[in-house]
Amino acid sequence: MLMAIDGRFAGLIGVADHVKETTTEAIRLLHAERMRVIMLTGDSRRTAEAVGRQLGIDEIIAEVLPDQKIEAVRKLQAEGRIVAMAGDGINDALAQIGIAMGDGTDVAMENADVTLVKGDLRGIVRARRLSRATMGNIRQNLLLAFAYNVIGIPVAAGVLYPAFGVLISPVWASAAMSLSSLSVVGNSLRLRKTTL
Repeated sequence: MLMAIDGRFAGLIGVADHVKETTTEAIRLLHAERMRVIMLTGDSRRTAEAVGRQLGIDEIIAEVLPDQKIEAVRKLQAEGRIVAMAGDGINDALAQIGIAMGDGTDVAMENADVTLVKGDLRGIVRARRLSRATMGNIRQNLLLAFAYNVIGIPVAAGVLYPAFGVLISPVWASAAMSLSSLSVVGNSLRLRKTTL
C-alpha cells in the first residue's frame, strides 16, 4: 500500500496474512484422505501462488471475483466432484458442503454445514472422519436393533411354544428391549474415540 500525506508520497506499507501453524499439517492430512485442495481466492496471483507453494496446495485459482468463484465451483461439480468450501461463508453456499471459520461472521457460521470453532483446518479432516464413523455406527445400531427385534418379537409372541413349550415372560421381553437400547447407546458412545 502506498501512503500519502497532503497528496505527496510518504511511504510504502507491506501487509501480509500469516499462515496458521496448523495449516501445513491440515493440508497434509487432507492429502492423506485423498482430497484435492484448491485455493480459490480474490487475492493477487503472486501472493496466492507463494502461499500455495509453501503449503503444498494442488491448484491455485487467484484474482477471481465472486461470480468467477461460482463458475469455478460449478465447473468442479460438473466434473462430478463433491465440493467442500472453507472460508468466510459468503460464497460457501455454492458448494455441497459449506465450512465456516469459527472466527468469522455470525451469518457465515449460521448458514454453514460445518463450523470450525477455532478456525483450524484440521477440523475438516476430523469432521470427515467423524461423519464416516457416525454413518458406520448408524448401520451397526440398525443391525443390533433389527437382530433384537427379529429374535425377540416372535419369541415373545409365542412362536416357540407349539414346538418347545417355551414362553417368555413379558418382564424378560421388556428387559430384552431395554438391553437393545443399552446396546445401541453403548455402541454410539464409541464415537467419542474418533479423533485425528
